[in-house]
Amino acid sequence: MTIQVGDRLPDATFAKATPDGPEQVDAASFFQGRRVALFSVPGAFTPTCSARHLPGFVEKAAEIRAKGVDEIACTAVNDAFVMSAWGDANAVGDKVTMLADGNGAFARAVGLEFDGSKFGMGTRAQRYAMVVNDGVVEALHVEQAGEFRVSSAEHLLETL
Repeated sequence: MTIQVGDRLPDATFAKATPDGPEQVDAASFFQGRRVALFSVPGAFTPTCSARHLPGFVEKAAEIRAKGVDEIACTAVNDAFVMSAWGDANAVGDKVTMLADGNGAFARAVGLEFDGSKFGMGTRAQRYAMVVNDGVVEALHVEQAGEFRVSSAEHLLETL
């Protein structure tokens, strides 16, 4: 079942690359007591994700934060090292936190996974953007397959 507005995020663990290696990030702790814009991409270094999705959030980070968002985070079913390298390649700096969902546990838990096997990608997360306020989904924008509109930084800004 897909998570809905008003639902509390399920228990899950992400990974984040640090100079000392991957660090486990507990979702409940990460989202607790603050408002986070979380967006998901099917895969790091993939065409739309690299050309438009992540760069849009990097470019609009200050505007999104000005609307009361404490942190912007990107997740994908990739490992922490790939997410870190992709963040470096896109100069995310401290504008976007890169959260790896390497085994797709978060994507499954929120019901937003898809089968990308025909593309050689296995199970991945759908493209979406959500606003999470103290662990509760405040807004959710899930793309239709093959589209990129409602999960964009620009659309999220319009809805904040």
